[in-house]
Amino acid sequence: MSNLQDRIAQFRTMVTAEPDDDLGHYRLAQLYVEAADYPEAVKSFNEVLRITPHFSKAYQLLGDAHEKNLDNAGAIEVYTRGHAVAHERGDNMPRDAMAKALHKLGAPVPVLAEPETQDDGPETGFKCLRPMCLFGKKARPLGMPPLDGAMGQQILDTICAGCWDAWKKDFSVKVINELRLDLSAESGAAEYDKQMRDFFGFDETPVAS
Repeated sequence: MSNLQDRIAQFRTMVTAEPDDDLGHYRLAQLYVEAADYPEAVKSFNEVLRITPHFSKAYQLLGDAHEKNLDNAGAIEVYTRGHAVAHERGDNMPRDAMAKALHKLGAPVPVLAEPETQDDGPETGFKCLRPMCLFGKKARPLGMPPLDGAMGQQILDTICAGCWDAWKKDFSVKVINELRLDLSAESGAAEYDKQMRDFFGFDETPVAS
């Protein structure tokens, strides 16, 4: 069995034991995409949205999995729903990506009213760019890079202190415990970094150090 198939088996066991583990389903779906098993990826992304229906990035990835499974009708339906969810939450990056995907598929891009309350950031002008940031106008910048290297600078420039605290004090612990990561191993450290990039909505490619 390949390493990828080993990882898939690990996460399938995990979500079977804990069916409401959205993080486990999300990572399993990503692994299915990596293995080009798009029907199973669709099932796993649907499980993520069952548990966390406001997860706009999951709509984007689910629509992409439908496309890769040659199900354009399914992709259009998901992108249309996800576009509305992302717009309502102010998650501009996944919203714009789904609008572009709808346009590419020849489907109409919904014209949606602006949310009544615009989260333009605090008086400092800082706007947290993390999809699913809950702080809106209360977002405040970090005072210094929380990590060394380019990743730390990227977080300083684009992520609010509240989202960093949510990662550091809560979600990173969940990642280590639920994914059973050994951070002393190269594979464990790489998985941790991937989960951090996903949490902040960064590109899949790590920034250079």
